[in-house]
Amino acid sequence: MKINRFGQGEILKPEEISLLFREGFVNERDRALFGICLYGGARINEACTMLKGDVISPRGVRPKLMIRSYNAKGGRDTREIQIHPTLKEYLEAYYPTIHARGKNLHLFPGRHGLNHIHTSSADRLLRNALQRVGLEEGGFSTHSFRRTCLTMMSDANIPLRHIQAISGHRSLGALERYLGVTDYHKESAIAALNFSDPASNSAPF
Repeated sequence: MKINRFGQGEILKPEEISLLFREGFVNERDRALFGICLYGGARINEACTMLKGDVISPRGVRPKLMIRSYNAKGGRDTREIQIHPTLKEYLEAYYPTIHARGKNLHLFPGRHGLNHIHTSSADRLLRNALQRVGLEEGGFSTHSFRRTCLTMMSDANIPLRHIQAISGHRSLGALERYLGVTDYHKESAIAALNFSDPASNSAPF
């Protein structure tokens, strides 16, 4: 859990995701920015530094996001990620705004339309959104969206190698350490305990 800005951000529940994107984020830019982290498993720095051209065929049949190696942590390989239908909606709603911003090549321009939005600004946007919907005490951070994405994929029994191709982790071991353990996981584990004597349930001779 994230406490005093240390530790890993908490995993978001579906109802918290819905509340944040419906009422917490108040404009198309913020939904698109954090949508890339949630539906693309991107780190917040990767999302903040994306270029307009990194959204490939946004109105096409099979649109993709490109996360370039120089934006990825540790300079890892460039990776392409298919765009989820919900993220496609967020990007399409945001695109008229971004194309009206002049010659800045960044997908999310910084203050006064210069360079790109800084991660500290994204952190502030999230904190305001969390406060707006009463989730500021939940231990969430900008990293929660990426952790939620990858953990939900793991819960859906997606092979770790497939998740790794999206997350960009160097190794499966690093990915496994990153995935969250939720209350649902713990409840399921406890519910699996069965100490009854098999012999007591056997039919009489």
